[in-house]
Amino acid sequence: MTQRHKLSPLLKICAAALIAAGPLVASAAGQDAGPVTHYATQTDRLIVKYKDNGDTSRTGVAARAIDRARQALADRAGQTYGATLRALRATANGANVFQLNRAMSLDEARQLAAELKSRDANVEYAEPDRVMVPLATPTDPSYTQQWDLFETTGGINAPAAWDKSTGAGVNVAVIDTGYRPHADLSGQIVQGFDFISTTTIANDGGGRDTDASDPGDWTPAGSCGTGIPAADQNSSWHGTHVSGTIAAKANNGLGITGIAYNAKIVPARVLGRCGGYTSDIADAMVWASGGTVTGVPANANKARVLNLSLGGTGACDATTQNAINSARSRGAVVIVAAGNANTNAINTNPANCAGVITVAATNRSGGKASYSNYGTNVTIAAPGGDSGAGILSTLNSGTTTPVADNYAWYMGTSMATPHVAGVVALMLSANPNLTPDDVAAKLKSTARSFPAACSGCGAGIIDAAAAVNAALASTTTTTSPTETWTFCASQNGTCTFSGTRDVRYGTTTVYVTKTFTGSVACTNAVFGDPAPGHAKSCRYSSITK
Repeated sequence: MTQRHKLSPLLKICAAALIAAGPLVASAAGQDAGPVTHYATQTDRLIVKYKDNGDTSRTGVAARAIDRARQALADRAGQTYGATLRALRATANGANVFQLNRAMSLDEARQLAAELKSRDANVEYAEPDRVMVPLATPTDPSYTQQWDLFETTGGINAPAAWDKSTGAGVNVAVIDTGYRPHADLSGQIVQGFDFISTTTIANDGGGRDTDASDPGDWTPAGSCGTGIPAADQNSSWHGTHVSGTIAAKANNGLGITGIAYNAKIVPARVLGRCGGYTSDIADAMVWASGGTVTGVPANANKARVLNLSLGGTGACDATTQNAINSARSRGAVVIVAAGNANTNAINTNPANCAGVITVAATNRSGGKASYSNYGTNVTIAAPGGDSGAGILSTLNSGTTTPVADNYAWYMGTSMATPHVAGVVALMLSANPNLTPDDVAAKLKSTARSFPAACSGCGAGIIDAAAAVNAALASTTTTTSPTETWTFCASQNGTCTFSGTRDVRYGTTTVYVTKTFTGSVACTNAVFGDPAPGHAKSCRYSSITK
């Protein structure tokens, strides 16, 4: 049930670009124009995968140590661009992260990566370790209800879905800024991990550890690059807002209702001051889905749904694609934001990666939100809010460090993405046997038509009730097969048979009941052990689906 709550004034958030080692250049933020994303334009790291580092399809593959000969090649490549490369760590999929001694533009970093690859024939791929940023900014509060859940025009039809599923038994990984303990998320957060490997980005005094709580991503003037205005230096509490949309408690007399309010949140902290590195985000995807990451404790709460309300520009890189493939191989559904630049999402990473569900944002009228990216790689749309009608969710009132629980309206594809993650949790709770491809197909086939213009927004607006019904329609009650046999008196007789049997389709565990009749010669191949009351019996040995 939707609760009404008097809210504190809305916090300002800037999705700004950053790098850890030195000032980066970013464009100036819009003051009141809605969610304008400041993508990272520089990096001070490379990701390099060597051909002899092992099978990248396996998780937990340790990258090969950088020997002198290999380091010498890296040094010569770096000299061309006035940079040094220092081996920093290994990724979950067996690549090496190199730290540069200075920040450089992404184009220059790509050139350096190409130079290294040309010098070392054993380099499988080399690419910049790009910085991703949260894809949302807030709007001023003006409404006191969660229109996005139930309104006929712009909502997702959640109440009708709750009659059949509330997300119980499903873990959703929120790969984001971490979380703040919040009364409306009490009991909803399970053990997560802080994957931020750089202290300056982490803003918590250390690197990777088991504490995924959000200390704040506020940014002192100049720390994220020139041109970032002072109004955008407050903490966003972005992961807490996303988590509330997915799984805030229902019927507790407090605040809001999450879409999958009986699901659990697995926080994977990857975004800190000004953003987070691709290599950290990739490791978080592997770990959250149940894979192995060297030096990180095993995830006891494997997530079936990964929510990535973050992004950057450029083509999908190999590091991210490998992590997505790894997560999907373990049955995880990867859901990502399309981006907030009002441009083609084919140029936004990881929205342009293969195997993901890419989400555009709609407004309260059911049309494209003014800021939302669009394009042929967008899978589906969901409410993200727009001027005058944002998405209400859990937050913290601190402008820099944490203070107290509160709620706020934000808008962005970051807010649209958890709507889809919540609905997918409902689907998987109703039918755990769905594969990632099953989920994507059912989301698209059940989406409702746009009531207003939304070109390039995918199959339609997500419909929670229709999606859950489609998930349930894929299930059948599996019972012991009823079979009738006519037994053969001798090995050379003919065995007739009829009955029903539950038949498995493909690689899933979805069964349907098939009726069969026929006969088969009782040869040595099928002449079986004695049945009760019979000397010999003929066993039917195969069924075609």
